[in-house]
Amino acid sequence: MTTFDAAFTGGWIRRFAESVRATEPELTALDQRAGDGDFGVNLTTGLTTALRMLDGAAAGGEPRDASAPLLTTATAFLDSVGGTSGPLFGLLFQRLAGAVRDTGPGLTTSGLAAGTREGLAVIQRVGEARAGDKTLVDALAPAARALGACPPDTPPDTALARAAEGAWEGVRNSALLRARRGRASYLGDRVSGVPDPGAVGIGLLYASAGGGVRTLTPFLGDCRP
Repeated sequence: MTTFDAAFTGGWIRRFAESVRATEPELTALDQRAGDGDFGVNLTTGLTTALRMLDGAAAGGEPRDASAPLLTTATAFLDSVGGTSGPLFGLLFQRLAGAVRDTGPGLTTSGLAAGTREGLAVIQRVGEARAGDKTLVDALAPAARALGACPPDTPPDTALARAAEGAWEGVRNSALLRARRGRASYLGDRVSGVPDPGAVGIGLLYASAGGGVRTLTPFLGDCRP
């Protein structure tokens, strides 16, 4: 039986890091078409810092609160990653940590739903992005809806799998959109058919709760780098 404690959320972050490392060439290829080409590197930087911090915390004794690894990851992204993606992912982890703490000490579906919803709201406020702008919001919004639709007693791993399904659908849909934010907004039809890299990062985050992702191909379908 799975225990949804700090070991689970810490493992989730470690699997997310593994997924990003495995798919970094694909993330870079996507971002070279739609952005500055540094998205994969920025995610890797934040997660490498987070893992180092998690290892340091583990040396002093594993935390029991499921929110602790999420808060550590938020700090890593907010303090060590530049560009647009670092602060936005940092804010998402920060809101997830707060909501999980408030509903903890174990991870709950209601905490995940609240944290994702609050993360979406702050990202939209800070980034001034809306659904349809071809940003990570186009994956995070359906992930938030999927979590919000789960009954409170849904096991968190089941809820996270549903969030991942929603996020990947949003990723594929983002390929059909015309960018209205960031560098991609200046490229017009040249990024037609290209999913937003930030949205792909959200898909990787929620999918990694259930296991590492080795390649983006099964999730992107015809929308490939």
